[in-house]
Amino acid sequence: MNLLHRAALSTAIASVVLLGACSSTPVAPVTPVMSPKAETVAPAPKAVAEKPAAPAPTMTGSVDTKPLPPYLDPKNALSRDRSFYFDFDKALLKPEATSLLEMHGKFLAANPSVKIRVEGNTDEAGGEEYNLALGQRRAQSVVTALKVFGVKDSQMEAISFGKTQPKAMGHDEAAHTQNRRADLAYPAQ
Repeated sequence: MNLLHRAALSTAIASVVLLGACSSTPVAPVTPVMSPKAETVAPAPKAVAEKPAAPAPTMTGSVDTKPLPPYLDPKNALSRDRSFYFDFDKALLKPEATSLLEMHGKFLAANPSVKIRVEGNTDEAGGEEYNLALGQRRAQSVVTALKVFGVKDSQMEAISFGKTQPKAMGHDEAAHTQNRRADLAYPAQ
């Protein structure tokens, strides 16, 4: 066999092997047939026609998620506006708290499965026991006001942090004003 015929035979075998490797249908091994007179390669058998493969699933990039509840959505006022401020040594809600109370009250009344914690806070003035009691009265004041809008007792818990959870860290009147408050704590999910 001359060198040219060997090269042609090698190429034919390599083509069949490569085509067989790409196919999911088994391909019968090819044995080159040599004519005794002429040293030529017999034609390779025709490949079996395959059914076209199903297209691969495509990723659309969207994830099927539930929308955020309004109290977790940073764009919603229920998530942003949750503090009620009090005057020094007082547990009475200010008149400007009415619209905020109404917004939270209507939402909670319409969503009875949502439970909140009302957290009373004080400034740093006063003793520990006194501030815990004042914080509790402030939290209870918010709970009582939310009931007017139909919020059930079973949805709310009033607790006091006293002066242990300041919003502002200063020791001046501006910081004290920020710390005399009751906050609504909604569930994290």
